[in-house]
Amino acid sequence: MAKPTREPRPRLLALELWGLGDLALALPFLREASGHAEVTLLAQPHAAPLLRRFAPAVELVAVEAPWTAFRGKYRLWHWPWGKLRETLGELRRRRFHTAVSARSDPRDHLLMWLTGADERLGFKRAGSGLLLSRTLPPPARPHRAEHWHELAKSLGWTLAPDAPAAARTGRHIVIHTGAGRAVREWPRDRFEALAGQLRAAGWQVTLLDNSLRDLDALLDTLATADRFIGNDSGPGHLAALLGVPTFTIFGPQLPGLFAPRHPQSAWIEGSPCAYKPCSDYCRFAVPHCIRDLDASTVWTRLQPWLADLPAGKAE
Repeated sequence: MAKPTREPRPRLLALELWGLGDLALALPFLREASGHAEVTLLAQPHAAPLLRRFAPAVELVAVEAPWTAFRGKYRLWHWPWGKLRETLGELRRRRFHTAVSARSDPRDHLLMWLTGADERLGFKRAGSGLLLSRTLPPPARPHRAEHWHELAKSLGWTLAPDAPAAARTGRHIVIHTGAGRAVREWPRDRFEALAGQLRAAGWQVTLLDNSLRDLDALLDTLATADRFIGNDSGPGHLAALLGVPTFTIFGPQLPGLFAPRHPQSAWIEGSPCAYKPCSDYCRFAVPHCIRDLDASTVWTRLQPWLADLPAGKAE
């Protein structure tokens, strides 16, 4: 008797072409999707170490989307048209059943349409619904992660809620002083002042910055932490993904949109500004929203957060 043939699994394409933090917020969806479909992620090359660690069943097609550059993004004569055409041809050959994007970004929607995917799900903007086969309503809560939850729901899946992480009772704090954009960076000397106060209180502190370019090494270091302190940037989201409670110093962005997804996450917001969220293009010579925060103000907010979390005794 012939063995019954197994139905081929559907092929799903997910787009997340931006930074590390955005990708970290997409990973719960990617993990769930890989249980239902053959999943391909279109993302920047930095996605590779994250997929190896958190979603090894997901295939990566790496591309540097020129419109994600901070400056000169629309100098079309500098775009890598040959590489973009090659990537698009590769995606079309995959014959995807479904393509999804959590961004209300017409550029994503055009890419999804150009791949020839049978079904294209997303959040429309500026007429981009014409490129989608199904438009989704924006989630009730505007956080970026909620858009991935809404996509999963539309496909009949349920993403696990942010569950309480296993308690980290050690006294190792990792501080990362960098960010993808200078307007999100609290001054390093103030981080160093915090580190000094933490060490005096019996904490072991590891201080990192943007000079650590090896993502595997960054992930390994973050995995050893019992607490994380940093700017509104990728390392905080990676720490939360690893189960580390995070404290974030926000400047031009809003915690309601981009706070790390950890049940014990906390933050401090910078000074009020009429232009928030300003998408990292500050109208002023100095980003006062974050630079006006002094070390004593942050320390005052940080202390109760540390006290609320279980930790071992200082030696």
